[in-house]
Amino acid sequence: MLNYKKYKRFETIKLKDRKWPDNEIIKAPIWCSVDLRDGNQSLINPMTVEEKVEFFNLLVKLGFKEIEIGFPSASQIEYDFLRKLVDEKHIPDDVVIQVLTQARPHLIQRTFEALKDVKKAIVHIYNSTSVLQRDVVFNMSKDEIKEIAVEGTKLVKEYASDFKGEILLEYSPESFTGTEVEYAAEICDAVLDTWGASKENKVIINLPSTVQMDTPNVYADQIEWMCRNFKDRERVIVSVHPHNDRGTGVGDAELAMLAGADRVEGTLFGNGERTGNVDILTIAYNMFSHGVNPELNLENIDEIIEVYERCVKIPVHVRHPYAGNLVFTAFSGSHQDAINKGMKRYEERHDKIWQVPYLPIDPSDLGREYEALVRINSQSGKGGIAFVMDHCYGFKLPKTMQKEFADIIQRISEGKGEVSPVEVMEAFEREYLNLEIPFKLVKCTISDISDENSNGDTRVNVTIVYNGLSKELEGIGNGPIDAFKSALSGSSLINVRIIDYTEHALSTGSEAKAAAYVYMERNDIGIKTFGVGVDSNITRASIKSMISAINRLYSK
Repeated sequence: MLNYKKYKRFETIKLKDRKWPDNEIIKAPIWCSVDLRDGNQSLINPMTVEEKVEFFNLLVKLGFKEIEIGFPSASQIEYDFLRKLVDEKHIPDDVVIQVLTQARPHLIQRTFEALKDVKKAIVHIYNSTSVLQRDVVFNMSKDEIKEIAVEGTKLVKEYASDFKGEILLEYSPESFTGTEVEYAAEICDAVLDTWGASKENKVIINLPSTVQMDTPNVYADQIEWMCRNFKDRERVIVSVHPHNDRGTGVGDAELAMLAGADRVEGTLFGNGERTGNVDILTIAYNMFSHGVNPELNLENIDEIIEVYERCVKIPVHVRHPYAGNLVFTAFSGSHQDAINKGMKRYEERHDKIWQVPYLPIDPSDLGREYEALVRINSQSGKGGIAFVMDHCYGFKLPKTMQKEFADIIQRISEGKGEVSPVEVMEAFEREYLNLEIPFKLVKCTISDISDENSNGDTRVNVTIVYNGLSKELEGIGNGPIDAFKSALSGSSLINVRIIDYTEHALSTGSEAKAAAYVYMERNDIGIKTFGVGVDSNITRASIKSMISAINRLYSK
């Protein structure tokens, strides 16, 4: 049995009058991508300089205005990457790069050397402030830990005073979630005072969930407490940097925004140390699904995935929110039926507001195709088959026919597993459209009977091949379908009745075709089936549908 008594909660806050539960996310935060620093340092094989440049360009294309590009004082490759961005002019005027450095004189000096000729940059310094790290890592008092932050701020301020470009300061009390909030506020205010922060000269105070230690509501309480207790909230840009140790990184970030956070640091698809950083894409798409502009260009998820997987060398999970290959896919029959009906209703109503069961967001808004919404296996039902036939191929199967065709696909899927849309269509052609045994239609002439006693009757002259023998037949009826049935019935080759008939256009334009469906019963043994015909002429399509149905009835 698990020894659960080995662990206990770290209680940092008691906030009884919290306000964040009544708030709503109504606008995008300031986004800061840390893919090229926090994300890259977590990789087994870190990105090359060339891959970093490609990834940086992707982030710019997506609309990130703040991008942490690395730790240029820590390694030559990170230094070279920053210089490449500067020297080759990859940094747009409206994009601010962010660099991380420890608060040590030689590292800060090296950082500013790397930043030469940069117009605007965020210098991000940090030191760990948690109870545990103060004790077991640094063996320092609270005052000694605070002094590290203050001295680091002084050094950055000194170098910034001689720097030709604009320098913004970011400070992180690392391991904030394991720090007493009163002490965290004391350190942050000391940094703000040392920098000379004001409403016109703000400092980014980043409050990271370096290690998740509790539920998202506790993190939100911590953020709200800090926002309330800064000496001057207006001189602070409150930033959060959630990790995902407990699997609630997105929840941490969203509740932190409710609690007053102005800025979110994270990565694409949640790449990062241990269980990862917060996934910015998921937060952004969540906002989008509520009608809030995420202020990022996320219309083509497949392009984002392609660059990410190639540079990072980590596959996006098939069940990853919004981006996964299967997240807009239904295998369950009941889900497929609901999606099929919902899509039809949405299209019929020309709704401006998206409302389709099981699909919180329109896949086409992400550049996804509807073909992948429904995938067919042994768990699928008639609704899924109907959806594939309609949205992939334009066939609107009559409701009664959906069960008949679904049974056919069910038998195929039980033998081979998943059945692709192409295979569904191949089965449809094989079972309905390409039948020539025992009857094959060779020629059909349809004419109206013009004598005064005809009552609008139609004459059909047809040439068929029946079991290899050619036959010339003629029939008269109150329309082409009835006349064709009479021609075959009069020859004693069939004994059937027509139960139902429907038709619709398959496409528009000069090459438009029509689909016809006829539901027939074989009178002698009582079996029923559908036939389908396709032709540019609706009358010929109806005749073909009868041949299809008769062949299905008489080949059994």
